[in-house]
Amino acid sequence: MPKASVKRLIKKNKDTLIKFVLDIEKYPEFIPFCDSSKVYDRIDDGKVINIIADLTIGKGPFKDTFKSDVKFYKENDHLHVVNIDGPLNYMENNWIFEENGTMTKVSFDIDFEIKNKFLNILMTKSFQYGLEKIADAFQKRAETL
Repeated sequence: MPKASVKRLIKKNKDTLIKFVLDIEKYPEFIPFCDSSKVYDRIDDGKVINIIADLTIGKGPFKDTFKSDVKFYKENDHLHVVNIDGPLNYMENNWIFEENGTMTKVSFDIDFEIKNKFLNILMTKSFQYGLEKIADAFQKRAETL
């Protein structure tokens, strides 16, 4: 079961970064191996933004789509994501945004298990490296906002 976490300090205010992270439709423009995204539902009740979305990840014939339930809790600037469907037995990730002056610390952690046991073993060995690459892509794009 791959688990990993990253932290980045980004010279942007947290509201800009939160809006950026919640713009799931744009992920294929800058995330490595993100082939496509689709938002099915987006509801903002004033306290929580709830999004149901698909991401298709992979390259060539090795692509898979997973559906996620994304909840952003405005009160504590916490984004919580769980998988609903796809190639994962489970997936849970969290984003925390902490603003300090002109900088925002973004903390991201993920825990998941792929249904395919062989792929799960491979991912366990290399996932931190892949997550660092994804975090780098997010940071690079965020800094251009």
